[in-house]
Amino acid sequence: MRILSLLPSATEIAFALGLEDEIVGVTHECDYPVGAKSKPVIIEPALGDTSKLSPKEIDTRLHELMQRGESAYRFKAGAFASAKPDLIITQGLCDVCAVPKHFVVQEIRKAKIEPQILSLDPEDLTGILTDIRRVGEITNKVERAGEIVDGLEERVGEVAGRTRGLPAAKRPKVAVLEWIDPTYFAGHWVPEMIELAGGHDALAQAGERSRAIEWSGLVAAAPDVIIVAPCGFDVAAARRQAQELKSRANWSHIPAVKNGRVFLMDANATLSRSGPRIVDGLEELAQIIQPELFPAPAKPRWERFE
Repeated sequence: MRILSLLPSATEIAFALGLEDEIVGVTHECDYPVGAKSKPVIIEPALGDTSKLSPKEIDTRLHELMQRGESAYRFKAGAFASAKPDLIITQGLCDVCAVPKHFVVQEIRKAKIEPQILSLDPEDLTGILTDIRRVGEITNKVERAGEIVDGLEERVGEVAGRTRGLPAAKRPKVAVLEWIDPTYFAGHWVPEMIELAGGHDALAQAGERSRAIEWSGLVAAAPDVIIVAPCGFDVAAARRQAQELKSRANWSHIPAVKNGRVFLMDANATLSRSGPRIVDGLEELAQIIQPELFPAPAKPRWERFE
């Protein structure tokens, strides 16, 4: 089977299932595991190099593209025709995070090919685990998918088991920011992860889509813990972007800031990609939110923001 993976989480799932030799194309963002970097890249960002743009500039340019009916991603010319895929894994959950499914369909028609299309659109942890099984089913890796999911469910159960009896008074209010300017809180599976990790989401409900919030709304929510995890970025980038928060109105009055409980997480590796590593993110959230129940390793991937 020749597989095109059009989102990083699908690439991670495919590699976990042992399908690395069958992957014939990935996106420019497919950087994990290491072997994914050697695969042909068939998608490029429409904005080009954004490393020197501020979060506000990136957001503005993305919205301009979408208002014109364009995608944030572009297919390389002739990519589909040369790849000759039997299966294309795509998504319809977020037009910013990955190429939308309808653009994929347009490209398929241009290439005059007829592959199977599998769209992964989870809204919670169960959906993520179900998608791993779905990829396993369509690629004849049912047994391996079951083993992976069983292992992930066991780890989720371990976290949930330790926090299940926590009273409300012991559950801090948590705000996970997936974008800085404008300020977006993380939705989808993140509120559920916060709850499992022993907290209470100060801004979102489980399954709710990520959306922008006025800064005053965040201040009014008075979170006890703030986690800065910009979508598409690692801890180093989160650290740079979080500096801006220090100049925001009433920043120093927020309980999380007063108590030194502002943290940085690698969104790509732990929160924003709906693949197997999402359980790593759950465990890291537990270390941050309930440190007495979940002692952190000597060198955690997350950082405290000073």
